[in-house]
Amino acid sequence: MNSNMRRYWLMKSEPDCFSFEDLRQAPQQTEPWDGVRNYQARNLLRDEIQVGDGVLFYHSNIKQPAIVGLARVVKPGYPDHTALDPRADHFDPRASEENPIWFMVDVQYLWPLPFAMTRSFLSEHPVLKEMGVLKKGNRLSVQPVTAEQWQTVLDVAGLEDPLEDQSLKNTQGGVHG
Repeated sequence: MNSNMRRYWLMKSEPDCFSFEDLRQAPQQTEPWDGVRNYQARNLLRDEIQVGDGVLFYHSNIKQPAIVGLARVVKPGYPDHTALDPRADHFDPRASEENPIWFMVDVQYLWPLPFAMTRSFLSEHPVLKEMGVLKKGNRLSVQPVTAEQWQTVLDVAGLEDPLEDQSLKNTQGGVHG
């Protein structure tokens, strides 16, 4: 894939619901990013996020929220089946097969960062301090990251871009976003 067309995202998950380690241990290290119930984030999942895009995996709602690892999108947006299941935590009685309302993508584990990039770390970095996750009132569980911010995370972590060499596999699996 032409890296100029690739986009980058930060996806938040509470580690007690679904952690980066859970993604690593999933079959084929791949899971759907399900359970997103915000219309703006839904639109990104449905319309913007594509196979090959990079993901910064962010642990939220913990003492030290942080970017902890890298993942990639391996399946573009499709209806979130958990909205249709009355037994699921993310059931939405308004959703139906004909009108799914909510969408998800599949993400695949790439590798952990050598250290967690906490909010305080991000806010002190000249490039990373502009990330949407640090903006007051921004609670989106899925949000865009610039190519410069993606590359800066890699540079600070001392990592090569894992998206440049890896073949993409369409896989399926249930991440709670």
